Amino acid sequence: MPEAGEPPLKLGIIAGRGSLPVDIIRRCRETGRPCFVLAIQDEADPQALIGVDHVWFGTGAAETALRHLRENGVREVVMAGGVSRPSVTSLRPDWRAAKMFARIGLRALGDDGLLTAVKSEFEAEGFKVVGPQSILSDRLARHGVFGVVTPDPQAMSDIAHGYRIVKRIGDLDIGQAVVVQQGLVLGVEAIEGTYALLARVGDLRRAGPGGVLVKAKKPNQDDKVDMPSIGATTIALAHAAGLRGIAIEAGGSFVLDLAEVIARADALGLFVIGVADRDFA
Repeated sequence: MPEAGEPPLKLGIIAGRGSLPVDIIRRCRETGRPCFVLAIQDEADPQALIGVDHVWFGTGAAETALRHLRENGVREVVMAGGVSRPSVTSLRPDWRAAKMFARIGLRALGDDGLLTAVKSEFEAEGFKVVGPQSILSDRLARHGVFGVVTPDPQAMSDIAHGYRIVKRIGDLDIGQAVVVQQGLVLGVEAIEGTYALLARVGDLRRAGPGGVLVKAKKPNQDDKVDMPSIGATTIALAHAAGLRGIAIEAGGSFVLDLAEVIARADALGLFVIGVADRDFA
């Protein structure tokens, strides 16, 4: 961190899809912090980059990415937004990326091992990697109910069951979300992501009280490179899937577009609640 009176360090934003990198860019503008965006091809939102110094790069172009950061005077780096898990053939790695893959092994592709390896590459080059929560601390999920709708005992039972399951699949590095209805697991998140999970479980719902979406970070996850999040779109898709609400890990997840999330959830009759390990001890 800079000393008092010194200008803030220039931030390099590795931007994937979703609103998290958009919010970080907006926060930099609000605070006057200089930033430079490395926009991941076919992932980042082009509209969010208007008026911002940026370049596009492919996921296998490691040396190019590092060169752009150095040339643009970046000191700190934040990784934000979703990235589709790459196949080996789609990566087209440059020599730097190929060397990294050889070091970590192909088993790490597409899981937390890859993200941790990328973080290590930045740090080895002298960049400080920071988590999005250090910039958007006000977006971290708080504990308790967010809107006017509260979960009933059946929903709380489903949340408890789902929380245990999502921690278990997270420990196996599978995903960060699960949908449970009346004690039945309708689906777990894997490579498809949360939106596709919600689209899939809509056809699997049972009669009676609707299910819940539970999202939590993986037990051994490095929160500087990947944390679960929800936004207004998550609310709309959960409602379309026939769910009654969403539970997210307090302090371990982001709630993006908070005011809109609460307003939309209240209007649709869904609850949103932040939960923690202590709730299920």
